[in-house]
Amino acid sequence: MGSLAAIGAGLAALTGIGAGIGIGIATSKAVDAVARQPEASGKIMTLLILGGALAEATAIYGMVVAIIILFA
Repeated sequence: MGSLAAIGAGLAALTGIGAGIGIGIATSKAVDAVARQPEASGKIMTLLILGGALAEATAIYGMVVAIIILFA
């Protein structure tokens, strides 16, 4: 495996940083929304979980690409 492949795998693995930042921002906005309208907390939490799952999926895709680059 060439060194460029290792660099590519490392860059692909960096998608976890973006996912972490995205989930953190979404969580802070959800907490603000629940603080403003506590009666809507059920809908807000549902949307937060859905958004968090989608953000986490991008991190998983990046990890899969990194593994494919390393071992293929």
